[in-house]
Amino acid sequence: METALMKDQYKLYEELVELDKEHFLHPTSSIKQHQENGPAHIFAEGNGIYLTDIKGRKLIDSLSSLWNVNIGHGREELGEVAKKQMGKLGFASTFATWSHEPVIRLAKKVAELTPGDLKTTFFTSGGSEANDTAFKTVRHYWKLKGKPEKTKIVSRKKAYHGVALGSTSATGLKPFHNFTNTIAPDFYHVDSTPEALEAFIEQEGADTIAAFIAEPVQGSGGVNLPPENYFKEIRRICDENDIIFITDEVITGFGRTGKMFGIEHFGVTPDIMCIAKGITSGYAPLGGMVLSERLHNELIELSDEMYMHGYTYSGHPVSCAVALKNLEIIEQENLVEHVRQMGEKMLDGFKWLQNEHESVAEVRGLGLLGAIGLQTIGDEPLAPKVVKEAEKRGLIGRAVLYNGQDTLAFAPPFVINEQEIDEMTNIIHDSLLAVE
Repeated sequence: METALMKDQYKLYEELVELDKEHFLHPTSSIKQHQENGPAHIFAEGNGIYLTDIKGRKLIDSLSSLWNVNIGHGREELGEVAKKQMGKLGFASTFATWSHEPVIRLAKKVAELTPGDLKTTFFTSGGSEANDTAFKTVRHYWKLKGKPEKTKIVSRKKAYHGVALGSTSATGLKPFHNFTNTIAPDFYHVDSTPEALEAFIEQEGADTIAAFIAEPVQGSGGVNLPPENYFKEIRRICDENDIIFITDEVITGFGRTGKMFGIEHFGVTPDIMCIAKGITSGYAPLGGMVLSERLHNELIELSDEMYMHGYTYSGHPVSCAVALKNLEIIEQENLVEHVRQMGEKMLDGFKWLQNEHESVAEVRGLGLLGAIGLQTIGDEPLAPKVVKEAEKRGLIGRAVLYNGQDTLAFAPPFVINEQEIDEMTNIIHDSLLAVE
């Protein structure tokens, strides 16, 4: 029987759908499909690994929304910290060397957590800005060094580095380039082999190349792990050719792979590390570019003029306070080790699916960052069909179809437990059975 509460909920839902269609232009969405169907979900609450929509339906968030709600939904501690900071100091500029305690404490904490001699952070609002900041900074650095011709930024095919102008240009996924009629100059893409980078350097000349950027594990491009010894060879090549090595840890940073940073699996330290997402677990917008001690010291020594780069919200005090609490929770709850253990459990589940389904061609993962590669049957990829079926069964998934892939990607919140991984695996299993 339909209750008065149900009628009120339905009325609210219908109102929000129409307002959404009329007034909200959604990111990375089909504009036409949005107008035809309205929003796919209107979420109202989150708790742990679950999201609940306005109709009261609860679903497993198997991608931590956008690879970022790492400590899980509904953590009231972060809201309390944000409220306290807003009441004390809601905003203060960090331009012209102005500062405040939360940004100072967070910069120190990042220096403690990052590997090697990574030491000094420029804060941004997110990952795209962090990568754009790195590109501008390395070109500025080479200009100060008397080598202004070193402008080229090299990234990898299937890479995702964001959607600002520079970070879109560094992204190695064609649909992001097709969206506009031009990309920024001096951005190039190579295959994920050391030989491909060496061949590019030989072709273009090391004296024209400013930096090489790579995700330790490619995220949006399909959860692609690097070949064995890849990053050790990349580090060697960059050192031998005087090229700055940047790692994009926007997805892999702060515990996602079972270590604090993804690059730590591969035994090297970059010159610059770009961070975002997991630094606040998505509870407040924040990103950053972390410089090595060497680069920072050289910039100090060489800089006679102002560092002409900054965002209004660089080092926002509320975001920094939230980040400090988020990082405290990750450490106090030993979540990085938990990610390692649950990552092994998740990958075991994927291997079981591979044994059960001929459509599963490959499984891969590192920590709670994993993928299931499918064999396309017929003319249409399977992954979108699986995602649709999984949603019916209470699981939000993600299909990756770039560069001819037919892949399911997963990155559940760090707080997921063994029973919830089993639930997730069983839903995928049932969804595969439904579409095969």
